[in-house]
Amino acid sequence: METVKEYMTTAVECCTPLDNVYEAAVKMKELDVGVIPIVDNQKLVGIVTDRDLVIKGIAEKHPGSTKITDVMTTEIATILPSDSIDKAIELMSKHQVRRLPVVENEQLIGIVSLGDFSVSEKSDDLAGEALTQISQSPQH
Repeated sequence: METVKEYMTTAVECCTPLDNVYEAAVKMKELDVGVIPIVDNQKLVGIVTDRDLVIKGIAEKHPGSTKITDVMTTEIATILPSDSIDKAIELMSKHQVRRLPVVENEQLIGIVSLGDFSVSEKSDDLAGEALTQISQSPQH
């Protein structure tokens, strides 16, 4: 069984609840990423995406000095490093996300993305199916 640990990125840059929207946006630009985990004493407390910055920040006319906690998402789907990639892809599909923070004992230890799975022949098909489900509109 292939596990999340085999695919996850461990060098994850983070922000803290003390950071603001501007600092998160600059970090995203410098790192060329679309998501930044928010950690407090190594504990994952939220996540902010480029979409969060646009929809909850700019579109609502909040200045760059707005606290990151005002725009971050706090209900986060996470996964353990020992979980299977099948479970990760299932969670991504269910929650319509392309990335999952990897946690152990409530501490962020990495992040895994749908793209990380495309390097495995077995998971490539699953990743394609998941991308289709993620890209569909949620049914309410």
